[in-house]
Amino acid sequence: MAEPASPAKLIDGKVYAERLRGQVAEEVTRLRREHGLQPGLAVVLVGEDPASQIYVRSKGEHSLAVGMHSVIHRLPEDTSQHELLRLVAELNVDPLIHGILVQVPLPAHIDENAVAGAINPDKDVDGLHVVNAGRLASGQPALTPCTPAGCMFLLRETLGDLTGLRAVVVGRGRLVGRPLAQLLLQADCTVTMAHSRTRDLPAVCREGDILVAAVGRPRMIKGDWIKPGAVVIDVGINRVPFDDPVKAAAGRPKVVGDIDFKSASKVAGWITPVPGGVGLMTVAVLLQNTVTAARRQAGLEAA
Repeated sequence: MAEPASPAKLIDGKVYAERLRGQVAEEVTRLRREHGLQPGLAVVLVGEDPASQIYVRSKGEHSLAVGMHSVIHRLPEDTSQHELLRLVAELNVDPLIHGILVQVPLPAHIDENAVAGAINPDKDVDGLHVVNAGRLASGQPALTPCTPAGCMFLLRETLGDLTGLRAVVVGRGRLVGRPLAQLLLQADCTVTMAHSRTRDLPAVCREGDILVAAVGRPRMIKGDWIKPGAVVIDVGINRVPFDDPVKAAAGRPKVVGDIDFKSASKVAGWITPVPGGVGLMTVAVLLQNTVTAARRQAGLEAA
């Protein structure tokens, strides 16, 4: 580990996301030129959730920008689970589509697990199918959930070799915590998974050369929970009222992470901001997963 920085150095998610998208664009160009293969991504949106609409539009724009075939299916709020599963089945056998993502959250009458389980694991670019979770846990090549993979990209770009480092992951959810712990193990870290019921959680956090927060609680982890010089990755996206009464009156919430950035940045060596950190990596990794899926389906890479 490097010596502590004061204040902590920012890990700029925008810079790294642009770099990864550039790498993806180069690979898409090469696949089209050498193999006549254009990776295709289908995104399905059910309902009118405003945040989901923004995410889906961003995914479509970035897919086109790197040269991919991009399809967005927008379905009404009252779409039945049967109708959604029928669309997924059609996409599973569409030769032009190599990656499928069904945007969550879904309306309450649709079982998200049933939908995730219906996607062809080889086209599951969200990495949520139990087959991909099993492949990841057993160390086999898998399509990995985008946010954990984005965290690993940032860690490797920041530290290089992660071998032997102590990593503490706070949060045990299937979207981030569990898959990230598996990825860190594969990188030869010594991994501790912590959560809301961990005894003396601050002391456990202070053991980490790498500390990842994915708990969904605004500013939960304070500066005195952090080992001096540690790399702090904040996955949290929490909306809280502005302290400024004028901004609060405007009705727009402030976005903060699970880390108390002000105190943490005085102790950590490196830290991701919120916004501007991990969140920007998610779409870039989605594009990378789509390219990986296309290569495997074309027999250009081991599955």
